[in-house]
Amino acid sequence: MTNYFFDQRFLHGGDYNPDQWLDYPEILKKDLAYMQKAHINTVTLGVFAWSALEPTEGVYQFDWLDEQFDAIHAMGGNVILATPSGGRPQWLSQKYPEVNRTNAYGQKHTHGFRHNHCYSSPIYREKVRQINTKLAERYGDHPALTMWHISNEYSGECFCEYCQENWRDWLKKKYKNLEALNHAWWMSFWGNRYSDWEQVLPPSPLGEHKVHGMDLDWKRFVTDQTIDFYLNEIVPIRERTPDIPVTTNFMAEGHATQDFIPLEGIDYGKFSQHVDVVSWDSYPDWNNRFEAIATTAMKSAYVHDQYWSLKKQPFLVMECTPSYVNWHQYNKSKRPGVHILSSMQQLAHGSDSTLYFQWRQSRGNSEKFHGAVVSHDDSTNNRVFKEVAEYGARLEKISEIKGTTRKKEVAILFDWESNWALKRGGGFGRPTRRYPQTLQDHYQVFWEQDIPVDILTPEQDFSDYRLVIAPMLYMMTEKTMLKLTSYVEKGGILISSYFTGMVNETDLLYIGGLPQPLKELFGIEALELETLLEDEHNQIDFQDQQFVTKDYSAIIDVLDAEVLSRYQTDFYQGTPAVTKKPFGAGSSYYLAARTNSDFLAAFYQKLIEKLGLRRTAIAEALPEVSIQTRIGGQREYAFIMNFSEKEQQLVLKQPVTDLEKNQQLAGEITLAPYEVRIVYHPSEVH
Repeated sequence: MTNYFFDQRFLHGGDYNPDQWLDYPEILKKDLAYMQKAHINTVTLGVFAWSALEPTEGVYQFDWLDEQFDAIHAMGGNVILATPSGGRPQWLSQKYPEVNRTNAYGQKHTHGFRHNHCYSSPIYREKVRQINTKLAERYGDHPALTMWHISNEYSGECFCEYCQENWRDWLKKKYKNLEALNHAWWMSFWGNRYSDWEQVLPPSPLGEHKVHGMDLDWKRFVTDQTIDFYLNEIVPIRERTPDIPVTTNFMAEGHATQDFIPLEGIDYGKFSQHVDVVSWDSYPDWNNRFEAIATTAMKSAYVHDQYWSLKKQPFLVMECTPSYVNWHQYNKSKRPGVHILSSMQQLAHGSDSTLYFQWRQSRGNSEKFHGAVVSHDDSTNNRVFKEVAEYGARLEKISEIKGTTRKKEVAILFDWESNWALKRGGGFGRPTRRYPQTLQDHYQVFWEQDIPVDILTPEQDFSDYRLVIAPMLYMMTEKTMLKLTSYVEKGGILISSYFTGMVNETDLLYIGGLPQPLKELFGIEALELETLLEDEHNQIDFQDQQFVTKDYSAIIDVLDAEVLSRYQTDFYQGTPAVTKKPFGAGSSYYLAARTNSDFLAAFYQKLIEKLGLRRTAIAEALPEVSIQTRIGGQREYAFIMNFSEKEQQLVLKQPVTDLEKNQQLAGEITLAPYEVRIVYHPSEVH
């Protein structure tokens, strides 16, 4: 596995903002001593620091950053240097108002405070190039420079004249002529055909009746514009520091809900192809009241695994909090022990870092109450600082795990574009579509049994996986159909479901219902998709048990598939609910109904046993104890994590060695609430 960093340590540290404290030299001096006490070895400098680096146009102040680079290097630390485009200085907006975004209503923003710049603005691109060139020239050879952090949490869209022109150019390149565009977007509906390219505008925010194909293409365009802006940012960096890796921090969302899923607005599958290493900002809602902590852990694990899977290599957690966040309705502190537990989970699923936002709490402004390593009490004696220091010391004992890989036999397919199309489309149940959340329901079965899973895009290679789970793949290209067919034909096991293969890549429905390749692959004909209201349910039989359905019932007819389950009530009583078809050397399954987790557990259990899917060799699975493994050289490392508030007894299936204590373990071990043990044994996978 490629090691993107210059030493073998797990990266431990995070965002450091000395530019906020330049008038407090005693604070800056204290920070360095505190960092060493907390076992910090990496800091991210320069995020949102443009106004401190270039306070007026063309006038640069690098002395303060020079001092920090040298001080961090002197203590043996690494610097991840951010480009500052996420927060432009006031003078830039004042002199060049075009750099400010225009919203969907055509209103030009005033300065704003971060993340509202136009990705198309030529002036903004040039100013970003200038400051990035200065940074690359000044720090490119500094021995502390470990990585470039490009901008920060790219997101959002702009509707200005520059963006509208780029939008039309993007469409011209894709469709060549208006006739092709009119057909792809089905503009004959309501008589909306275009006769001139100047008529083609971005989607309107007014009303529900957007053109679905347009809305889908607009989201693709926004992703491509974001990537293009990023690529413009890194030109001087690649020229001056070709051997220094670059990243930008991806995100997850769900802050106002009980969900926790990767950000849906940008196609990270496409974006990940342009970064050297994936990084993301991890903020699960730990210790909430609406779910067990093991459920929170499962959701967190899913997102970690999805970001691992983008490049199938170690990723970085660029931001997390050692305690609480500041944007929930109720911002609860992590309970004692949960910081170490949640941070070890990051490593267990493939992260090579735990980096915080932020090192020291800001004294004022919008995130002054966001948790940090050094709180407003400026003390190293509070609980949070002590847990961070304890965690940092533990990282040093397990550094040999850094850079190791993971072995997986199960893949779940997630498509950002299909998700956009499914959420945009009319009909059915709008609140109940929940595509990524449904994938988590499938994922949970495997997570609870310590069977590792990759979450791939359909564009990635999934030919080597023994089981591929692809429910609700609403938008499916002919290329994806051929890949799935080839996968099963060569011996793979494929799971699909309702909402599969309904539209093509421009969100046009396939004529004739389920496309012919899918009819042949699954041996079924899709007749109707019934939407169930909140209080409506059906029942299906499976392996002499009854299971309740919810939300959706696909009504299907069998062509040449085996029926494993049937609906028990309603006008479609007796029709197939679960089917299986042998196809080539493999088999395909179709789940016509959405169910609760009890059915998914029963359904997958037979497949897990039949395929002999690789579980950890450490111990039998317990629902609240997660065991995740990383493999390096001749060793398989297992993170044994107790995601519960009670003791758990675990019976080891073989002798192992506690990595931190260098102690042999056998038989039964007891895990305290929130405890993590890291052990290893000789690897069977090389």
